[in-house]
Amino acid sequence: MTRLMLILFSIASTTLMGISIIIALTMGLDTLRPIVIAAAIGLVAAVPVSWLVARQLA
Repeated sequence: MTRLMLILFSIASTTLMGISIIIALTMGLDTLRPIVIAAAIGLVAAVPVSWLVARQLA
């Protein structure tokens, strides 16, 4: 299940990071710090998402 989670993490992390960056830019936060924070939030949120999806698939 760990291998499946890592594969799903690579997809989920880029997706959630992109979504959170778009949300930050839509809110008018267009400097470096809010964009990096939004990307970090997306990266951290991808860990439980990929674990839950891997658990459902396995």
